[in-house]
Amino acid sequence: MTYESVDQLQKALTENVFHYAKDSKKAAGRALGTIVEIITFYLLKTWKLNNSISIEKRIPEYGNPDITHNVEYSLHPILSECKIQIPNDRSSITANKMLKALDESMDLTSFKKTNNNLLKGGILRNACTIAVSNNSYLVASITRKTGEKIIVSIVEQSIKPFAIFECKRVGVEEGTKKGPQTIEKAKQGAYVARTVSSLQKVRLSSGGLYGIIYKGDKVLYSQPYHELLAKVVESDDAELLQHFILTVGVVSNHGNWFTSEDHNKELKVLAQSYDWLIFLTDSGIIEFVEDLIINPTTEYEDIKKAFLASYAPDKKKNQFTKVQMNINADEALLKYFTGNQGHIESWFNIISPSSGSIHQLKDVIKTLKSKHWEEIL
Repeated sequence: MTYESVDQLQKALTENVFHYAKDSKKAAGRALGTIVEIITFYLLKTWKLNNSISIEKRIPEYGNPDITHNVEYSLHPILSECKIQIPNDRSSITANKMLKALDESMDLTSFKKTNNNLLKGGILRNACTIAVSNNSYLVASITRKTGEKIIVSIVEQSIKPFAIFECKRVGVEEGTKKGPQTIEKAKQGAYVARTVSSLQKVRLSSGGLYGIIYKGDKVLYSQPYHELLAKVVESDDAELLQHFILTVGVVSNHGNWFTSEDHNKELKVLAQSYDWLIFLTDSGIIEFVEDLIINPTTEYEDIKKAFLASYAPDKKKNQFTKVQMNINADEALLKYFTGNQGHIESWFNIISPSSGSIHQLKDVIKTLKSKHWEEIL
């Protein structure tokens, strides 16, 4: 069955999956929000950004580090990287086990161990932070499995990110009167986008948007916003880059009542705040759910199983979120996204900048990732 809107899809999930819940419609809505986050995460992985990704890190405001904001995904400079081998014996892969295997390859005296498990009971922890120092994280991910060994990549990420991605599902469900919660959610995202980076926005009386950035020695540099944004991205000037963070918002429909061309107030608030705002279309979400959850082929059946297990009334542990994912579902998702990358990218429309494309956004991220961050920071 093909659904014409996200509302119809949410109704189907309400009736077929969440019928046991006290507020089944709200439960289905939360699941759709999780799906938007998962689509974003695996898209970033297909862009070969796995080793730069951290999840739910607290990012300080520029010039005001006492205030921090939790963001879905942040992309961090890679300071060092190595691989270790863990026996594939179905036992948990703990932070302690990985750090012991890493001990001869890296000086760990400045790091404090976490209690995270990369793999436990068949559940993978994405972007698993295993230790933290004052300036960096150690983040683990599984690179490859064989019959006897699991190859784990350990990456030292700088605490300061070069980009953040946040997912916002805004709008009003069918049959619901518009309330303050939807615009307040948009305002929260807009505030974070405007405060974490050194590149600040100034609105002119004509409506035009200028950018302003502090270079040090009391020097402020300014020009039209998107021109200055492009200049900073292409620059190798440490003073321009060391506190700059590219902000990307991923927005999707919460109810079938706006489009990427017909913006409502929420979209206008977000579009003027994030450096890039990309719209995950209804058709993209619907295709993902139909292909992988409602009617998957055999090769993607593990995704459906993980989804249903996460939302069963007697569930024991989540295994279909951006943080925790069933390892078999993870392998199937990677296969789906890698094999359909170009088509999946077509699920997204660019809202801001108006002349941008998903391929240009990839190029911007690639440019930032390749900077000599050890020298800059």
